Amino acid sequence: MSAEDRRSKAEARCEAQRQRILRAARRCFVDSGFHAASMASIAETADMSAGLIYRYFESKNAIMLAIIQQHLDEVQADIQRLRAGKEAVASHIMERFVGWQRNQSASLEPGLFLEIVALATRDPQVADALMAADRRIHAELGDWLRRAWQAADRPLAQAEVAERVFVLRCFIEGLIVRAIKQPDAGSELLRASLERLLAHVLPVARANP
Repeated sequence: MSAEDRRSKAEARCEAQRQRILRAARRCFVDSGFHAASMASIAETADMSAGLIYRYFESKNAIMLAIIQQHLDEVQADIQRLRAGKEAVASHIMERFVGWQRNQSASLEPGLFLEIVALATRDPQVADALMAADRRIHAELGDWLRRAWQAADRPLAQAEVAERVFVLRCFIEGLIVRAIKQPDAGSELLRASLERLLAHVLPVARANP
């Protein structure tokens, strides 16, 4: 095995350990809250020693910052799928909402989303990271919407793009809360609401499945 192969294997092993820790931390933060969850409980959930966790993350804050980056990566991947036309917008949002209702979403769990937002009101470092991620998501969504309307020969002014991004994000983030407060909300109600919203946000042909 070459030195490069050994290095690649070591990097892959390191990344696998990081992801294992992040999965355990997400579970602990949802179950116990950020402040009540300890590095020891994260280590126990990850089935590794606390000392090993400190090789990858210096503190709980560092873990939370990595989770925020992980969320940004997930959202960017979602936007790329929508940009490539591989997934209809309404179907994608409905799938996410059902996952949030069942706590089975591949994306950020509702409880963890609320925990991060609450922590950002008290921790400037987390607030800065969250706002930076938010700006990136906002910009990429804006670019996607602008291109979608241009492709439909109905170009929008920048202010119109910004307004649509704001409305869409308020709706989706509201669904995260709604998944907790109204876990029995049916698909027909969501679909009807989405059709009304997306008729404004996107050219209709791009909005519907």
